[in-house]
Amino acid sequence: MTDQLLLDVLEISRRAGNEILDVYNGAFDVETKGDGSPLTMADQRAHNLIVRELAELTPDIPILSEESAGNEQIDRFNWPRFWLVDPLDGTKEFVKRNGEFTVNIALIDNRLPVMGVVHVPVTNESYVGEVGKGASFFAGDGSSRAINTLAYDGGTPIVVASRSHAGGSTGTYLENLQRDIGEPDVQSMGSSLKICLVASGDAHVYPRLGPTSEWDTAAAHAVLAAAGGNILAPSGDELAYNKESVLNPWFFATGGGAHDWLKYLDNIEVPEKSA
Repeated sequence: MTDQLLLDVLEISRRAGNEILDVYNGAFDVETKGDGSPLTMADQRAHNLIVRELAELTPDIPILSEESAGNEQIDRFNWPRFWLVDPLDGTKEFVKRNGEFTVNIALIDNRLPVMGVVHVPVTNESYVGEVGKGASFFAGDGSSRAINTLAYDGGTPIVVASRSHAGGSTGTYLENLQRDIGEPDVQSMGSSLKICLVASGDAHVYPRLGPTSEWDTAAAHAVLAAAGGNILAPSGDELAYNKESVLNPWFFATGGGAHDWLKYLDNIEVPEKSA
């Protein structure tokens, strides 16, 4: 893997973002997939572009996208390395037109994300990372800077909460946190940008106490790991990919350090599903 490959993937994500914006800036219809989640023409156009261009860029690396057909879902268990893609993460945010949706492209190697790009079409901003080589933020004007996580070592905890899942278990978790170490500064955000806030050092932790799919997290997970953080599964190990089910267990995205974020799970029922 080279830095050039990461830049090539970044450019692919930007072109996919332009496909999305072409739909976003006009009138569009919303369909409902079998699992009840929304689907727009933007999802499909971004999927088509990404799959086509990744296949040209790395013809020997297979691709699994959220919009892939069933054959890829079966074949993936034979893939030690593959691209894992969410062409439009945050379709609900897209439909609401709040701008908090992303293009996610990750490279999975031996069940772990080693490279990732999270691109924000509306702002033309991107978070990129390659494990062992670092992570960067690209601003809308094309300038870039290195990003690093912020480990919690006391004071006010900065916590990211899902904009559409802010109550329930997450609300109880925040109450437990406030009881033990003080009122947290809660940052709300949509899509994979929640994990990116931890990667950029703008938050200490993102507790996700509900289900996600592997393509929802992989690209941002790679950026976070490259920036010095990690995503921990219920087992305490790093969240793994290419599992039997594409659903993730609950997890904590953290900026690293020794603080035990799991100890605030008192009186919260979460599935004891391992990674």
